[in-house]
Amino acid sequence: MGASSLACHLPSSNTMAPTVMASSATSVAPFQGLKSTAGLPVSRRSSSAGLGSVSNGGRIRCMQVWPIEGIKKFETLSYLPPLSTEALLKQVDYLIRSKWVPCLEFSKVGFVFREHNSSPGYYDGRYWTM
Repeated sequence: MGASSLACHLPSSNTMAPTVMASSATSVAPFQGLKSTAGLPVSRRSSSAGLGSVSNGGRIRCMQVWPIEGIKKFETLSYLPPLSTEALLKQVDYLIRSKWVPCLEFSKVGFVFREHNSSPGYYDGRYWTM
């Protein structure tokens, strides 16, 4: 191949379409951040609405009761070595201080299985992998 076959042919500046030139003349203002909502209308509840005791549960601690027989679903602490009561309390305290939810499984016979992945540390039926 010669150098002339690699050359690009660009149109001259006077052959540009008028719509392209018009669109390049308009500009969009740069993003200036989020606007204040102070000017927006606010709905106010009257005190007679009777909703003073309604809560979304924001102050409730996360707790779930699960049947202990026949449903193998969640497990978190079973991979720890046998622990004394004090050591187990320290583990649960660590989870709570870390803002994690300790999850205990009560079962007569432990059950762990792998179905979808063969990498170490992955087991199905967990809140998180260990």
